[in-house]
Amino acid sequence: MAYVAIESDERMDEGPEGLQFQSFLSTDARAATQGTTNASRGYISDGPAKSSGFWTLDYYQPYFDVDTKTVLRRCYTTLLPRSPSYLSAHLTPSADLYGPFWTLTTLIFALFVFSSLASSIAAYLSHPSDSSAAVLEYDFGLLSTAVGLVYAYGLGVPVLLWLALRYLGVGEWSVVEAISVWGYGQFVWIPVSLLCVIPVPIVRWVLVGIAFLFSGWFLTANVYPILATADAKPVRLIIILLAALHAGVALCFKILFFSYYVVKEVGPQDPLP
Repeated sequence: MAYVAIESDERMDEGPEGLQFQSFLSTDARAATQGTTNASRGYISDGPAKSSGFWTLDYYQPYFDVDTKTVLRRCYTTLLPRSPSYLSAHLTPSADLYGPFWTLTTLIFALFVFSSLASSIAAYLSHPSDSSAAVLEYDFGLLSTAVGLVYAYGLGVPVLLWLALRYLGVGEWSVVEAISVWGYGQFVWIPVSLLCVIPVPIVRWVLVGIAFLFSGWFLTANVYPILATADAKPVRLIIILLAALHAGVALCFKILFFSYYVVKEVGPQDPLP
């Protein structure tokens, strides 16, 4: 049997590190293939498309991506009646849903807790000698009332208004901007709810009136310019309906949550017995 001696390449002894791969494509061909994807060359896609429907959580995630400092600034600027357009000055670069949701939720708990506190204060002042009157009692029926009233007004009204304006051909703002304006516009009711524990009826009416004027002015200043862009002039009359609805909500806040009186009233007599 004959054997043939074969000389080994020294590069094979160096292991995989010694191997070099070369491209036999021309320079122009290599340049043309750079920056192209598999899908553009007719192969399988590089990955699934990143588009989410409105029924998924990913669709709403950008509207909750906002820091606390921005939310607080958007809250207290609603108390500045001479501030410029809220949409362009404070809801830039984009409106959010995080702030309006927590503003409305905080208002619900503020109405519930401070209403219960006002009830206990009124009961204690009516019967100072009765120790049981000083016990703080919670009426959870008021909590469900606050949830329905606040969410219906803070979320339902702007959505319905947006749908109506879309039907009338007014598309100057988005539904997120509408909810954001309405949600932040209710911020003034939170400190007013705290101050309404004062057991003086006339003071409570003044506080509710101030909150009604501040929030009403804010909503009017931001909604009426949208209505004014409609070709049909009667569309502007919607602002009257919104003002009447806002007054009704303010009255509900006062009557449902802060109508607790001391048997012997403190301060001037209530103008509405």
